[in-house]
Amino acid sequence: MNQEIISFTKMHGLGNDFVIINTLNQSFDIQRLPVHRLADRHMGIGFDQLLIIEPSRMADFFCRIYNADGSEAEQCGNGLRCVARFIHEEGLHKSKEFLIETKAGIFPLKIRDYDHILVSMGTPEIKNDLIDLHIPNQSDSVSVSVLSIGNPHAIIKVDSIEMIQTSHLGSEISAHSFFPDGANVGFMQIINPDHIRLRTYERGTGETFACGSNACAAAVAGIANGWLNHRVNVEFRYGSLEIEWEGSQNKPIHMTGPASRVYSGKIDLITL
Repeated sequence: MNQEIISFTKMHGLGNDFVIINTLNQSFDIQRLPVHRLADRHMGIGFDQLLIIEPSRMADFFCRIYNADGSEAEQCGNGLRCVARFIHEEGLHKSKEFLIETKAGIFPLKIRDYDHILVSMGTPEIKNDLIDLHIPNQSDSVSVSVLSIGNPHAIIKVDSIEMIQTSHLGSEISAHSFFPDGANVGFMQIINPDHIRLRTYERGTGETFACGSNACAAAVAGIANGWLNHRVNVEFRYGSLEIEWEGSQNKPIHMTGPASRVYSGKIDLITL
């Protein structure tokens, strides 16, 4: 009987969950990887994103990122922190500081401890401070901040994140014709200038419990529009991230937060 068994590790960042596969000590055909079946929470392992560690010629490691539907993403803030913890725990790098390359560029990481992993998320690109976006089947347009943190984001300021139908409105905005490559959509409730609450709809995945790059996008949108201070606590359902940005588009965003290991295992791809 044919077998194609791979080793994996399940991790999460504030409930945003990942499967990490290290290709440095095992080989398989990535193009034949049944990502959407692995992502199934009943018939597979279950995850928001799949993170594959590969060699890099420009950094210490390369991380390939797949959404649950099999589409490839440019970067993932929570995922990078989990990859950093995995690299450190597995002894793949001698230092607590290293560089991880993704399709969006190279990201420096620094581990203080596993509850405080810092990622330099690069410089933001603010496309539009605020635009009015017409949503099909809705009478009112939605005011949206549009920006890129290596991947596309749409941020909407709301009075309460509890009152938003995140999956419905998030999917409408994420797939809107204004975003030809889709967008990660964040619904931001401002508690005070140092503290926001955030719910995120991720393209290719749906609503997730947290999203690091969307937290950065929300903080940048709030700072750029004068709503927030330069250091922001971004609260999700299962915890918070600290985002720092000096307010200039040529200055990097710094994100600090935890990474949690759940379990490691093996799976036979032939059975999926």
